[in-house]
Amino acid sequence: MSTVEITQNLPLGVTLPIYMDNHATSPMDPRVLEAMLPYFTTKFGNAASRNHSFGWDAEQAVETAREQIASLIGATPKEIIFTSGATESNNLAIKGIAEMYRERGNHIITQVTEHKAVLDTCKRLEKYGYRVTYLPVKADGLIDIEDLKRAIDDKTILVSIMAANNEIGVIQPIAEIGKLCHEKGVIFHTDGVQAVGKIPIDVQAMNIDVMSITAHKLYGPKGVGALYVRRRNPRVQIAAQIDGGGHERGMRSGTLNVPGIVGLGQACAIAQAEMPAEAARLQSMRDSLRAKLEAALDYVEVNGSWEHRLPGNLNMSFVYVEGESLLMGINDVAVSSGSACTSATLEPSYVLKALGLGDDVAHSSIRFGLGRFNTQAECDYVADKIIGIVKHLRELSPLYEMVKEGIDLSKIEWAAH
Repeated sequence: MSTVEITQNLPLGVTLPIYMDNHATSPMDPRVLEAMLPYFTTKFGNAASRNHSFGWDAEQAVETAREQIASLIGATPKEIIFTSGATESNNLAIKGIAEMYRERGNHIITQVTEHKAVLDTCKRLEKYGYRVTYLPVKADGLIDIEDLKRAIDDKTILVSIMAANNEIGVIQPIAEIGKLCHEKGVIFHTDGVQAVGKIPIDVQAMNIDVMSITAHKLYGPKGVGALYVRRRNPRVQIAAQIDGGGHERGMRSGTLNVPGIVGLGQACAIAQAEMPAEAARLQSMRDSLRAKLEAALDYVEVNGSWEHRLPGNLNMSFVYVEGESLLMGINDVAVSSGSACTSATLEPSYVLKALGLGDDVAHSSIRFGLGRFNTQAECDYVADKIIGIVKHLRELSPLYEMVKEGIDLSKIEWAAH
């Protein structure tokens, strides 16, 4: 069947391909682009040029963005440091705190389902003599607060726990973690990349000391991010990881990406205005997608807590179906599978394995990341498409047939070749 024929048979309001991978990156909101454009052309000044109007215009734009970001998360503008994105923000936070507070202790606590930008940064610090505790998660993807309490000792200087997980969308009890850290005199950093702009985040109410943010996950441009660094109660200090002209109060040198920063600011302003309505709409679409899949298919499971979850996230396992085959069957829909997320090898997701899922279940998982520009018509089309493909693939699966006949696969002794 040709592309033209496919297009003719599409339901109203659906055009292919459909993008449902908004946790990987989100399309830029046209309003964000519009705000950025002048700073590529007529207002091209360097924000650090203090001698003329070109520099002043750029500096003013940067300060406005600082206010917009601070307003969204309940911070003050002076607590916002600009970076190139989430990976740099996480590196600056964790390495910068580790270096600054080395005299006080060398113990860091994180969790096994963090993003690689946190896990690999912690692994690097272990080479320099830091001790890192990697907390396990429960079957629902949440950490156990009691585990965290037990892990904190007199040498603990930093706890880094993400606000919301990029694969399973699970939201950690951030306010509770922050309160515990403050009681123990430990700095609390959170990777807020998936949460900021999607759910309410208030750094004061949640006792967050340092938080990483990136623009491209909230309909802004790629290559720009921010780090919130608390200035009082307690005042947090961070050792710079990039040296130079002393930009960003000495914490991050380098000429500022003014157009990107303007875009991040505008994205935050839009999120602040529209978040409640957008979250309700996404949650409704996600719930209908889940209901439709569960009504038509057996052996499907939601991965991670359903109650504590981002409104646009649905991570499901379609057991007895290989995730990669499923992806090939729905190649006009952009989603991601529970394997090969971070490399070219077909490894099952370490996040799903941490929940206690077997390799077969992890491999059969699909992450749907719904976003601002998805529609109900797209969700219905995707549900129908997946139901058709899963049924077809299971017809070809001897394992599914055996399970339907009541055979316990775990009891079978497979003969070696």
